[in-house]
Amino acid sequence: MQSCVICAWRENCAKKFCVTDLGARCPDFSRDISIKAVDDSAADCEKGGNS
Repeated sequence: MQSCVICAWRENCAKKFCVTDLGARCPDFSRDISIKAVDDSAADCEKGGNS
């Protein structure tokens, strides 16, 4: 599920957090490319997991 936290339009969106259906996606969602994606192995290491 996509989240407004990572949407490029989150600062000036008129629909901010108004999508109420679980699993629904905002039709205007666009990933903010300035936020780097974390790969699964890096996230697992941060949580103290073994890689």
